Amino acid sequence: MVEEEVLTIGEVINLLKDDFPDATVSKVRFLESQGLITPTRSASGYRQFAAADVDRLRFIMEQQRDWFLPLKVIRSQLTLWERGEEPSPVRDHGSASIRGLLEVEDDEELFDEQELARRAKITREQVRELKKNGLLTPYGNSPDQMFSARHAAIARQCGALLEMGLEARHLRGVRHSAERSADLLIGLTAPVRRRRGPQARQEALDALADCAETLNRLMTLLFSMEIRAVINPD
Repeated sequence: MVEEEVLTIGEVINLLKDDFPDATVSKVRFLESQGLITPTRSASGYRQFAAADVDRLRFIMEQQRDWFLPLKVIRSQLTLWERGEEPSPVRDHGSASIRGLLEVEDDEELFDEQELARRAKITREQVRELKKNGLLTPYGNSPDQMFSARHAAIARQCGALLEMGLEARHLRGVRHSAERSADLLIGLTAPVRRRRGPQARQEALDALADCAETLNRLMTLLFSMEIRAVINPD
């Protein structure tokens, strides 16, 4: 029987680095400490990663990069992934992805414009165009503007649309639509959010997440009808 090849933690980082620039030894160790991955150990105590471990790490980092999900939501996604299903936060777990975004704390790693461009795989000029058109709102004042993984996730999605031929100015309407939708939900949940205390905060979070999920589904349905009207005109 052919023995399965195992990789060191450094070799795993090298495999992931191109797609996940923030992949580091400390991050992999942290994911292990949280029970999301369980590499084997050599006789001398070194971590050993099989191909399945690398695939699992790739899935976890995709969820963080593309959907900015917290680890507790990724754990539920992993259950589906382990069964051979393909979980999609937008299609099957809209409330989970929105709730995850709402629950993310603000003590995030911050980085500069150059690092943002590298993580999002776009140019610095594209970053500046996205800022100019309101798609990216960095922390701090020029020239010390900083960005987080949340900005990188937005920039990555924008970059995919830019590759298809759109320009940053074309995406301003998307930002305006998001702002109008947020204003609608903020007004709707105002009575719940006025209450104080941990329980009230959780109730406000639940109300916002539930409303956002329903609005997201409505927007998806309306959007699909518009597209279908173009593909299948009467």
